[in-house]
Amino acid sequence: MLKIDMHTHVVPKHLPRWADKFGYGDFIHLDHNQEGSADMIRGSEYFRTIKSNSWDAAERVTEYLTKGTQVQVICTTPVLFSYWAKPLDGWEVSRFLNDDIIETVEKYPNNYLGLGTLPMQSPRYAVKELERCKKLGMVGIQIGSNINDKNLYEPEFHELWAACEELNMPLMIHPWNMFGFYKIRKYWLPWLVGMPAETSRAACSLIFGGIFEKFQQLRVCLSHAGGSFLSTIGRIEHGFNCRPDLVAIDNPVNPREYIGRFWIDSITHDINLLKYALDMVGSKRICLGSDYPFPLGDLEIGQYIQDSDLPRQVKEDIFANSVLEWLGIDKSTFD
Repeated sequence: MLKIDMHTHVVPKHLPRWADKFGYGDFIHLDHNQEGSADMIRGSEYFRTIKSNSWDAAERVTEYLTKGTQVQVICTTPVLFSYWAKPLDGWEVSRFLNDDIIETVEKYPNNYLGLGTLPMQSPRYAVKELERCKKLGMVGIQIGSNINDKNLYEPEFHELWAACEELNMPLMIHPWNMFGFYKIRKYWLPWLVGMPAETSRAACSLIFGGIFEKFQQLRVCLSHAGGSFLSTIGRIEHGFNCRPDLVAIDNPVNPREYIGRFWIDSITHDINLLKYALDMVGSKRICLGSDYPFPLGDLEIGQYIQDSDLPRQVKEDIFANSVLEWLGIDKSTFD
């Protein structure tokens, strides 16, 4: 059974010292302090330690094959987005990250597909980099759940959504820059509570802002199983119905109508929650995802799905068919 993990992250082995070059900012750089690992340093502060499977493409392929998985869709680690940088500097960072990703894809065409990153702080440069990503052979893009606290319904992003439609480039939305981050840092709450809320924030922004109505060919996948969106749809719908003066001011369509219009990944860590999601969106809208190589992800690459009592067709949809449809790729590519 073909398995395509559509949500994995990479970090280039060597990152430029962007802060030194640009003269400002808490850009990430790596300190390779021992063989097989490196410390991520944000500005001058330690952020986390990563292992060589964050950058070693051959090591990743070998590890994935032990999980019965052939293909990884790779994208940058969100902390590298650097949306706060000056537009031209952000574009340079994006180009560097995308060149590193496509180098891996070209070296291992049977094992990797690439999602590009964009300088979202400048929609004009974002469109330019989207066009370059398409020419490089990227199959889509990854963006954050908000752009420097701006929600995705803002009119300034419309030109990018239009370009995604025109170029047939799907997008994955990944939580980052979690609101309230500095007030809830204890107990890892930004990752446990903030990230699911961020993904729902992005979904509601697209729905209430009418983005899915204005750009009906836009193919969106919400990471981490849609965050808290599906589990709180009753509250979201009730708010739409009881206070349309606050909620339905830009789009009169009930938010529940959009369930099934977008994809989600399978990172629930819970078979019952996955079954709930299946009831909501169907197997053709759930894509295998892991968040590899980070420990909060599903590092068994869907083994809990494989071991479940779900029908074989549902498993085939999650493991490959839904991913291929979202990306617009024919299954014969990997036969």
